[in-house]
Amino acid sequence: MTDSRRAAVAAMLGARSVALVGASPRPGSFGERMMIEARRSSGRMHLVNPRYDRIDGIVCAPSLAALDEPVDLVLLGVPDAALLDELKAAAAIGAPSAVIFGSAHGASLRQGVTEVAAGARMAVCGAGCMGFVNNTTGLRALGYLEPDPLPPGGVSLVTHSGSAFSTILRAGRGFGFRLAVSSGQELVTDTADYVDYIVEDPDTSLIALLLETPRSVGRLRAGLHLAAERGIPVVILPVGHSPRGRAMVAAHSGALAGDAAGWRAFCADTGAIRVSDMAEFVDTIELFEAGRRRRPGSRAIATAHDSGAERALCADIAHELAVDFAELTRATLATLGELLDEGLTAGNPLDVWGTGADTRELFGGCLRALVDDPGVAVTALAVDLVTEFDGDTAYSDAILDIAADTDAPLAVLASVPSAIDKTTAKRLRNNGIPLLEGTRSGIAALGHLARWPLPVPAGIPEIDTARAQRWAAKLGEPGWDSPTAFALLADYGISVTRSRAAHNATEALAAAEALGYPVALKTQGSEHKSDVGGVVLDISDREALWVAYEEMAGRLGPDVSIDAMAPAGVEISLGVVRDDNFGPLIVVAAGGTMVELLADRTVACAPVSREAAVALLGSLRAAPLLAGWRGAQPVDLAALTDAVVGFSQLAIELGEYLDAIEANPVIASAAGVLAVDALVIPR
Repeated sequence: MTDSRRAAVAAMLGARSVALVGASPRPGSFGERMMIEARRSSGRMHLVNPRYDRIDGIVCAPSLAALDEPVDLVLLGVPDAALLDELKAAAAIGAPSAVIFGSAHGASLRQGVTEVAAGARMAVCGAGCMGFVNNTTGLRALGYLEPDPLPPGGVSLVTHSGSAFSTILRAGRGFGFRLAVSSGQELVTDTADYVDYIVEDPDTSLIALLLETPRSVGRLRAGLHLAAERGIPVVILPVGHSPRGRAMVAAHSGALAGDAAGWRAFCADTGAIRVSDMAEFVDTIELFEAGRRRRPGSRAIATAHDSGAERALCADIAHELAVDFAELTRATLATLGELLDEGLTAGNPLDVWGTGADTRELFGGCLRALVDDPGVAVTALAVDLVTEFDGDTAYSDAILDIAADTDAPLAVLASVPSAIDKTTAKRLRNNGIPLLEGTRSGIAALGHLARWPLPVPAGIPEIDTARAQRWAAKLGEPGWDSPTAFALLADYGISVTRSRAAHNATEALAAAEALGYPVALKTQGSEHKSDVGGVVLDISDREALWVAYEEMAGRLGPDVSIDAMAPAGVEISLGVVRDDNFGPLIVVAAGGTMVELLADRTVACAPVSREAAVALLGSLRAAPLLAGWRGAQPVDLAALTDAVVGFSQLAIELGEYLDAIEANPVIASAAGVLAVDALVIPR
């Protein structure tokens, strides 16, 4: 972010004087709500509306130009018809920032807003937003009534959704806020700008982002990398990444959302925690904001239950979410065995309920044993915290007893939010114990804390400038065929089959003689060769090649490649695909003709280290085939890993010149790997 952009954002979020354009005394009006919130605020308030000389005894100026002092921030509570003129007026008086609450409907109006703001180097929150609260300074730049006071704490929230903004501010959970921004359409100032501001705040302990559309991805990635470097957890809830959801977001905000694969890759690249819904979002925030962190070396959870059935449900959900339960030590199991009532078995997850006697001591002792186990990263008391009509407080007493003399992560996990006793919940939260309000969302949150911090890739590897320039120039030329694509891959260290181009039968026969039979014949007239009958394998002699070529050329055109046959092995697809939002992504998938049908793929942002490449390959459902399946030899995983890293380097050096490059299949065997078909689509 440039210094001028950074200064404008800082002036907006830390404004000391605010002008309210459209201020009104009319009860229930937007202008009145702006005034109510501004009066709660720390900044000096200036009213602007040509219809009034005074509102509630406060001087009201007819225009921004008539104000008697400069302002840091202009709140534009005006209809679209007046928006552009008022924004120009704000720019004319030198205001460094503005909030646009209205929708700014129409491409020409939005373009006008961006042009005015760019010309004046203004920061702009919105359009279509609720505004923001800087809870540190007391600034409330809002057009809607929000909780006052807003609970203080370490969370800095940025959300594209105004509804989610109000919901989270009203959630009444065990966390509070430093900054809360409803950023709306982000016509000018975007999430990357807010994150740049937030990471410089030493008292922000967590960054929470609810994002429909990723913008300024390069700057956002850099900001999140800085957050990871400084040990600030980042929780991201991406929305609108399904096909139907993408269409809804496009209609809502005028921009397309990133798809799910892109979001997964982006979060993995930045060390951010990706959550799936609002319940998981707030549960994860609350758990992290308790401030307790896992011990080094442990990455699994433990839960203690008062219900055998709910214990089994937790185990089921944890399995679905790939959240691991810790394997308890023999010493822990022995301690638990001595505490449990007859008929109960020590284990994890743990069913503690037997006779119901001495509940506080029993659950407390079991929780202590779980907390002290070196393999346990996070421990949860999984009980529903319903209202106890006899006044029993044993469950909350037990976990508070343990929390008093340990800094290990602890939480209470309840399954039905509406059944939670409010008094008990308040007592726990007031004493720093997070209460997770849902089995699925809570188990997911426990898993996030158990695995955090997530690994963040190292810096970008060294660039081979001469190679990059050579192939960048080539990608600007027409006429790409398989042999040329193979040459590109080979230059990045990816083993390829021997291949020659042919444009008539004579050239095809000469190519086969040079390579040696048997050979494969492949059309160059279609990207999906197998789908159109454009591949003939194991051609053993000249006559068979002549017949096959004449038939294929008659259907698909004369341009073909003749390729040496490859040994049998496991088919993998490797490539780079440009995502509209996230840029070039590395794609690793089960390969061959069924790649689309199987949809067994994973993606990553470059650079991909060798360790990350191994993890990508291991995440495939086809991974057991690589390790040797039913007596087959394991493939040369080191060579396959090298191929993934080679594609990563290619993406770094040539990603801006490519829409896609794919090697499918790459044949992996014990003898090595070999790309036997390749497709390049220049950008």
